[in-house]
Parts: sequence; structure tokens; C-alpha cells
Amino acid sequence: MRVAAAAASGLALLAGCGLTSGSPMVDDVQPGTVGQGEPLKGADITVTSKEFTEQLILGAMMGIAFKAAGADVLDRTGIQGSIGAREAIKSGDADAMYEYTGTAWITYLGNSEPITDPQKQWQAVHDADLKNGITWLPPAQLNNTYALAMNDANFKKYGTKTLSEVAELAKSDPKAVTLCVESEFANRADGLHGMEKAYGMSIPASNVTQMDTGIIYTQVKKGTCTFGEVFTTDGRIRSMNLHVMEDDRHFFPNYNAAPSINSKSLAKYPKMAEVIEPITKKLDNTVAQELNAKVDVDGQDPHDVAKDWLVKEGFIKE
Repeated sequence: MRVAAAAASGLALLAGCGLTSGSPMVDDVQPGTVGQGEPLKGADITVTSKEFTEQLILGAMMGIAFKAAGADVLDRTGIQGSIGAREAIKSGDADAMYEYTGTAWITYLGNSEPITDPQKQWQAVHDADLKNGITWLPPAQLNNTYALAMNDANFKKYGTKTLSEVAELAKSDPKAVTLCVESEFANRADGLHGMEKAYGMSIPASNVTQMDTGIIYTQVKKGTCTFGEVFTTDGRIRSMNLHVMEDDRHFFPNYNAAPSINSKSLAKYPKMAEVIEPITKKLDNTVAQELNAKVDVDGQDPHDVAKDWLVKEGFIKE
């Protein structure tokens, strides 16, 4: 029933988001280290993404790269919700997007246990999704997953670097470990309760404060709570000089970004893989934090941030 409801919800989102609409990418860009010889000349490609900052940046990168390689690109980035973007690729209403391995494995493919090795997680998703008419290209190091982070003052005070050390601190000094988390994280099996179980933590409910995502970062920076739930590629980690705890027991799922492409589209335009591969290889959490911060902290436009980075890295020329 959940799968059927999710599918129905996805179709409703597609209708609601007007996926038949979109804007042609008009960027005047030329090949740099990618797109030499314009291998996609004459191709009509539609790129999509979800609506949050990182996805808008990644979607723009993909579309601009294809444009530099000679394609006519229709920009349908910014679809609300994961299911809508997924259905667009699956149905062929869109040709390509960056998606996350953990999202596909757990949310779309219905598995409850993540695979701890990121390459094996990607391979499992790749193999399972072929029957859905979707081909996954090799993944980036970029891994947008959960983590706990603390401010610089608390880092200097307590010195924890891993979640195992946080668990030890919770035992030796229970009052020291206070958490700011989203309500969803507080109640998910792969969130707070699962983390406590995996690391042998026992954090009193009185030490946990639930709040909206954006507020968590500012409260952690202020030191209102010692640790806050963060996403590992969020630009506010760098801008606020927060210290991320290593998930040394690999509890949280891997959410590596990788190009997810409609298989028929890839068969029609196989050079898409060649064009996007070097860009994917360059993407890691440091790059993602930097670019996300340009949007979320500095207020820049995601499309401009994507293009500027592609130019700076030499992938394209203006």
C-alpha cells in the first residue's frame, strides 16, 4: 500500500509541477575539458532535479555541461519532492538527473538495510534499477548523509571527533551530550534511536531538543546544544566553522550523488556518460559545502554558482 500511495503521490506531483513545461537553457558556453568536438550536437535532452539547493546546483551543472557539448537542453529542475523527479526519469519525461544512492535503495527500491560500502551500495542500486529502465552512472564521493556536529568552542572543550567518542562522553559526562535534532530524525529507525543503538548511547529525552532544520545550525553555533543533527554537504557547516563527527561504525546510509539516466535516453545519446563523468569525479563533500554555501549563505543563484564552478574547473568555457 505504501508503494502504491507513493507512486500515486509521485504522479500527482508530476501533474502539479507541470513537467510538460520547462525553460530552454540559453547559456552561451563552449567545451572546455568536457564536450570537446560537441559529441551531443543535435541531441535534445531534458534535465531535472529536486527543489533543494544542492539538487538545483547539480541539475544546473549537468544541463550546462550537456549544453557545452552541443545539446539543446530543456531545464526542468526544481521538482518538488523525490518521487516526482524519480518518476520523470523513469517515465522518460526527463532524461537525466543527479540522484542519491541511499534514497534509491531505501525509498524507491524498498530496502530497509543500507549497504555500508558506498561502491557496493551504488552497484546494488545500479543493478536493481536497470529493470526500471534507469541506468546509474559511476558515483561521486559527495555523500549527503546525516551527521552530528559541534561548534569550535565545544570541540576544543570536549575534543570528540567520532560518534564512538560521543558515546563515551555520554557515559562519562551525561550532561555534556545535549542534542538539537529534527522531529523526523528523532523518530526514524535510521536516525537518533538507531544511532543510539549502534553506538551504545543512552541519551535522556530531556537532553534532546527538537526543532526545524535551519534553526539547528544556528543553535549549535551558539552552543545552545553541544551537538546538532546536520547534513554532511550543507554549506553552513563551513560558514559556521562546525566540526562534524565521523560515523566510525558506518551507521548512517550512504547518499552518494550519481547521474541517474533514463536507459532509452542513454542508448540514444550514449555520449552523455562521457561528458558528465569527469564532473562527477570532482564532486565531494568539500566542493558541495562550498557551493551550497554560496547559495544558502551568500544568496547567489544556484545556476550561476554551477556555471561559475564549471568554468573555474576548466570543464567549460564562456
